[in-house]
Amino acid sequence: MKAGSTRPPARPDDSFLSIWGRRAISVPAYFILMAVILITAPLWMVTTALADLVTGKARVWPKTRALAFFALYLVCEVLGVVCATSLWLVTCGGRLGGPGRYIELNAALQRHWTTALFGGALRLFAMRVQVEGQELARSGPLLLFVRHSSTADTVLAAALVANPNRLLLRYVLKRELFWDPCLDIVGRRLPNAFVDRASPRSQAEVETIARLAEGLDARSAVLIYPEGSRFSPKKLAAAVETLRDKGKLDLAAIAAGYRHVLPPKVGGPLTLIDAAPGVDLVFVEHTGFEGAASFATFWNGALVGQTVEVRLRRIPAATIPSVARDRWLFERWAETDAWISARAPQREEAP
Repeated sequence: MKAGSTRPPARPDDSFLSIWGRRAISVPAYFILMAVILITAPLWMVTTALADLVTGKARVWPKTRALAFFALYLVCEVLGVVCATSLWLVTCGGRLGGPGRYIELNAALQRHWTTALFGGALRLFAMRVQVEGQELARSGPLLLFVRHSSTADTVLAAALVANPNRLLLRYVLKRELFWDPCLDIVGRRLPNAFVDRASPRSQAEVETIARLAEGLDARSAVLIYPEGSRFSPKKLAAAVETLRDKGKLDLAAIAAGYRHVLPPKVGGPLTLIDAAPGVDLVFVEHTGFEGAASFATFWNGALVGQTVEVRLRRIPAATIPSVARDRWLFERWAETDAWISARAPQREEAP
C-alpha cells in the first residue's frame, strides 16, 4: 500500500491552527483527568462501593466497575499519546523507515490500544464473548458493515475481527471523535475518513469515503457504521417517518419492522460498494453491548455479566445486485435485526 494514497483530501478545518488548537485542550485535559482519577482512586473506590451497597447492588458493584473502566480508558489514552509521540520522534515524523513503515507502526499501536481497552472491559465487567464466522474475515480486501448499538462497539470490530487477522482497518468516523486524543493523533496518521454528518458539502463527504476504497489489498478493510448513529426506539420512529416523507415507502415498510437497528443510511455504504468493485462485504452483527448505549444504563451495571455475541456474514461481491441496492441493503439489515431479536428473550432472562 502506498502511504498517503488512501488519505482523505485536506479540508478547510484541517488547518495547523485548528488541529493544534484542539489538541492544546484535549491532550492536557486527558492527562489531568487521568492524574486526578488515579490519585483519588482510594476515595472514589470507597465512595462507589458504599453507593453500590446502599443501592443493594453489592453483588455486582456496577458503579465501582464503571469508574474503574473510566480510569482504564484514561490510562490507555495517555499511554497511547505517549507512544504515538515517541513513534513520531524516533521516526522523525515518519521520514526514517519510510511512510509505509510509519503506517505499520501506528497500526500496531492501534492494535495494542484496542486490545487493551476491549480486554480490560471484558475483565472489569465479567463479560464473555462468542464469535461466529470469525474465519470469514481472515483476509481482505473487505468492506465491513458494523451494527452500532453503543460507544463500546467502536473497538469491537478491531479487537475481534481486524486484530486476530492482522487487517488494517480504514474507518469511516464522525469528526466529533477528533476530541479523543488517540483518534486525533494516530487516527490521522492512518487511512481513515472523519466525516461531518451535518455538512452541507455532502458530495465532498461522499468523495472522502470513496477514497478509502483505493488500493485495498489482502491485509486491509474499510469499516463503516451504516446506521450512522446509536439505536433508540425514538430514532427508529423518526427515521421511518423521514423515509415516508421522502416518498421511499418501500424502504419505510421494511424499516418499520425493525426492532433493534436503525435504517441504514445508504449514501456511505453504497458509495463504498461502488468504489470497490469485486470486494466482498462482511456484516458484523453483535448484541450484548446495549448496556452501554446510555450513561445511565452503563452506570447502573447493565454490562456486568453480559455475553457479547458476534456473527460475521460474508457476502461475495458477485452476489451484490447492481440495481435497487438500497432495498437490498435494507433487507440484509432486516436479517441482522432478526438475528438480534432471536437472542433478545435469552438476554432479558439473563441475571
